[in-house]
Amino acid sequence: MDKRKNNLRYLILVAVCLAINVVCSKVATSLSLPLYLDNIGTILAAVMGGYMPAIVVGFFTNFIGGLSDYTTTYYSIISVLIAVAAAFFANKGFFDKKKPWKLILPILVFVLIGGGGGSILTWSIYGNTIGEEISASLANRFYENYISNPFLAQLFADLVIDLPDKVIVTVVSYLILLPIPVKHYPKSHSKIYDKRHIKRFSLGTKLILIVSIAVIAVATTVAFVCYRQFQEYMVQDRSSYSASIAEYAASKIDPEMVDTYISEGESAPGYKETEDILKTIYESADQVEYLYVYKIDEEGCHVVFDMDTPELEGGAPGDLIPFDESFTEYVPSLIAGERIDPIVTNDTYGWLLTTYVPVYDDAGNCVCYAAADISMPDLAQAEKEFAAKIVAMLLGFFTLILALGVTLANVYIINPVNSLAAATEKVDYNNDDARSETVERLKGLVIDSGDEIEHLYHALTKTTQDTVDYITETQRQSEALETLQRAMINVMADLVESRDPSTGTHIKNTADYVQIIVEQLKEEGIYADQLTNEYMVDVVASAPLHDVGKIMVPDAILNKPGKLTDEEFELMKTHTTEGAKVIDDVIHKVGNIKSGYLNEAKNMAHYHHEKWNGKGYPEGLAGEDIPLSARIMAVADVFDALVSRRCYKPPFTFEDAMGIIQKDAGTHFDPNVVKAFVDAQVRVRAVTAETHKEQ
Repeated sequence: MDKRKNNLRYLILVAVCLAINVVCSKVATSLSLPLYLDNIGTILAAVMGGYMPAIVVGFFTNFIGGLSDYTTTYYSIISVLIAVAAAFFANKGFFDKKKPWKLILPILVFVLIGGGGGSILTWSIYGNTIGEEISASLANRFYENYISNPFLAQLFADLVIDLPDKVIVTVVSYLILLPIPVKHYPKSHSKIYDKRHIKRFSLGTKLILIVSIAVIAVATTVAFVCYRQFQEYMVQDRSSYSASIAEYAASKIDPEMVDTYISEGESAPGYKETEDILKTIYESADQVEYLYVYKIDEEGCHVVFDMDTPELEGGAPGDLIPFDESFTEYVPSLIAGERIDPIVTNDTYGWLLTTYVPVYDDAGNCVCYAAADISMPDLAQAEKEFAAKIVAMLLGFFTLILALGVTLANVYIINPVNSLAAATEKVDYNNDDARSETVERLKGLVIDSGDEIEHLYHALTKTTQDTVDYITETQRQSEALETLQRAMINVMADLVESRDPSTGTHIKNTADYVQIIVEQLKEEGIYADQLTNEYMVDVVASAPLHDVGKIMVPDAILNKPGKLTDEEFELMKTHTTEGAKVIDDVIHKVGNIKSGYLNEAKNMAHYHHEKWNGKGYPEGLAGEDIPLSARIMAVADVFDALVSRRCYKPPFTFEDAMGIIQKDAGTHFDPNVVKAFVDAQVRVRAVTAETHKEQ
């Protein structure tokens, strides 16, 4: 098989298998199935392509999932291990098409990795609680009725849930593989060249060893540095948090009343009100373990306020609390009324981070301290969870890197290829100049070593040239297709214009208004998930076709100067459905040609007379059930109709027309679209002014 074709097969295999994983996972989630269904593509890639494609598919399945739910990336190591296991079983013949019973062992191993390994990883990350995953309800049932240990309950539930998932994905993968001949599988690169004159410790072996050591070293270093930085950040963050709480509490203390509070307690004027404020502060500060106010002197700490906690009742006003041993070195500073840095202690009340904030009277004397304690075990738990997350992510990522290194070691087995690697690192296909520069840079190396490296060099140069030619031809065809599409739009729009004298200007204006609206929505971040660059281009390009259905309306109705009768209006309304039919017919005829803009043209033609409140036509859709492109066109269409002269009415002023649009926001129009339209009224006015000039 030609190397270029073989590489292309690998690429297609990875892309298709990755798409299968993502789509199946989304289907399972959208249907709320107690399944994951995210390993079908991984198993297919393992059987058809081996270790590397399977690992890539497994890893990037979690990476793509992490775009919407970042916690998914923590489980990349599980997907990678399943990929490795699947490739191993494939090499050992467990996916033999004539012996389906051999699938039992792979399924059990997949369950142990996915269910058991996933459960252990979840426990490491989130601690000693039953999580909120698919198996949560089953785990709770086991815990409440059969298994007293929450970890074992979660583990057993994960295994039970994962069993049908792995049975389904393995059997489905097997059924997909049945009709595919083995000859269509991509061929391994490991035996493209003969391994001649290889000594006991080949370069491949050395490279694998070096990559393995490097991966382990980098993973360990990155994990340690990240953990230390997180640890320091958490301490600083908690210190800052406790200080802010203590500062706020201190600001609520009347320094002139401190001695009165100590002596008279709750009967003192203002004591109860101040205590209520401190309770509110304490209850809202979920990270604070204790909150209290002490007057400190040589005798010890005199309680002014001490908030009750769920586990411990606070001290009464005037109670004397002796200093803990860990505070000994800070006592002189506290007695002197000085500020001190946050203190970490482990004494009577546990392992705490304490911040003292002095309260000064009008004379500048420190009369007491407001203090906030944060539990250090909670901080330690957060650090543990972070460590588990970073290790899980790095294991998956660096396993992928290690697999890539091993693959490169198998491909480049004879001599160092530094010069070739340096050239290929800068490959760029983004534009004509970059592509030409890439090819010329490869040809300029002139590698003539007479061995495997030269063979590889010539093959790579040819492949690169073929790729450049392919991209250039693809771009040429794409430009030709785009020209054809634009021409078709103009032809169809001209058909309408030739029958309705007012439609020509209307088509141009509405297209301009649509462009203004989508750009303003994009600028304001409204409907950002839909307003991709491609979508915006499609909507603007297809806007001229929104009234194409008018070609099916009789001239007498289309050009009638007066008000339409009910029967005539009903016939006029059919231009929406007729327009959709026309465009739908075009879509079916263009077949596999990219028709994103035609889909939006169909939406606009069909639904641009729908209303936000559901009282429009032809379907009576409401709210966001109406396609966004049609909601945009509705504003553009009505506004242009208002400000334009027609045979049956004079034009509205810009201000009156804009007022009508704003008034109908939330009833006729999407409020977000109206807001963008109003916000861009300077540009809108420019288009309107040009229309009035022509009229």
